[in-house]
Amino acid sequence: MKFSDIFKNKFLSQVGSISPVDAVITLGIAIVIGLLIFVIYKKTFSGVMYSSSFNMSLLLMTVITAVIIMTISSNVVLSLGMVGALSIIRFRTVIKEPVDIMYLFWAISMGIIVGARQYLFAFICAAVIAVLCFVMSAMRKRDRMYLLIVRGNHESSALVQKALKAAGGRIRNRSVSKKGVETIVEINAKIAESDFADKLLSIDGVSSAVVVNYNGEYAE
Repeated sequence: MKFSDIFKNKFLSQVGSISPVDAVITLGIAIVIGLLIFVIYKKTFSGVMYSSSFNMSLLLMTVITAVIIMTISSNVVLSLGMVGALSIIRFRTVIKEPVDIMYLFWAISMGIIVGARQYLFAFICAAVIAVLCFVMSAMRKRDRMYLLIVRGNHESSALVQKALKAAGGRIRNRSVSKKGVETIVEINAKIAESDFADKLLSIDGVSSAVVVNYNGEYAE
């Protein structure tokens, strides 16, 4: 008997069985951790538009990944075929928020750990990452910035500039035309959530004052 025959008979032909109890426990834990990711994403989301379909995909991705890992761990041949099949899949969906990529990797990694039946390690990792997500969310909300867009005539420009300087606003753009002046200022959340825009609107010559939420990125 050749070495290749031994390798084939003893290694590739081994097929492990998955008991119904292990399958139920694995799926249950995957669902619990997936729901944890679902809730944390919803609670800590601070973007412009919340996507419920993306959040739902995080839950399903955790469960589906756990099923795949649990299945291929019982058969080497099946695992090689699964890797080949998954390698031809291409995802065309654009991820707009960098934080969403982190949640995708979190869901996939939890599915892999649970599928490998490392339940205690999965719960420990999920708890640590959940705490980090809440901490980062709190820090992000504290440093959250807004854009204030003020439009008015030329006569009101000096008073607007004085009010913005007193509020600690950072001018991002200032457009001057024959119709008037438009000023875009970066302000913090405390100023944006106050009645500062109403005070600017009370200045003679100011036609509008709009507060816009943005992600902190602005083209200079």
